[in-house]
Amino acid sequence: MWDKPALLDRVSDLLMLAALLGVLYGAVAWLTRLPAFAITEVRVATPLKHVTAEQLQVIVQREIRGTLFSLQPAVARQAFEKLPWVRRADVRRQWPGVLEVRLNEHTPLARWGKSALVNMQGEVFEAAYDGELPVFNGPAGTAKEMTIQFELFRASLAAIGRQPGELILSPRRAWQLRLDDGMTLDLGRDRIEERLRHFVELYPRTIARMTRPVDRVDLRYANGFAARVPGLPPVADTRLKRG
Repeated sequence: MWDKPALLDRVSDLLMLAALLGVLYGAVAWLTRLPAFAITEVRVATPLKHVTAEQLQVIVQREIRGTLFSLQPAVARQAFEKLPWVRRADVRRQWPGVLEVRLNEHTPLARWGKSALVNMQGEVFEAAYDGELPVFNGPAGTAKEMTIQFELFRASLAAIGRQPGELILSPRRAWQLRLDDGMTLDLGRDRIEERLRHFVELYPRTIARMTRPVDRVDLRYANGFAARVPGLPPVADTRLKRG
């Protein structure tokens, strides 16, 4: 190689270019860390219902590092998404010195047992909430399915002025629905929407006319349902047929 001047010149040029690029990279890295590029404001651009200013302040103080240029948006986004009520975060840098944050909060739909909540998308999350919510009880991984079924049940029950208070899915895939008035509906595993629809159709001229409250209705019959009245022996359950 030493007897090839052209090759030596090319190698020398490459080494000089590498050295120059290294110097430029160092200079840029140094410039981006200057106080002149510091983040002076974190601006939340979305209205918040559950996330508090104190929670945001903790995240900013503990998690947000670097200047406007050295900050990694993905890292900042993940930091804000650690907050219990934050479903998704979007972080943008704005000149000069502003970090704009957009937060998408969970909207609670139901309680997941006694330990968590379910949002409108059927996702389970953990957060403190003292408001009234219906309850979902089901096997792990079924929150999405139960959310879809809950909305269908709620739409059907609206016709008789009732609301679902608790939705239960057993490990054997049997559905049970407890209404806001305390009545429990046993829907079984098959044709659950059809069974509920027939119950709603018959409700005004059956259950609604009974002089004593009904605490349980079994909808798993082919041609009707059985209603149980507290205080009456099981053999006195009323069989109510369609048609």
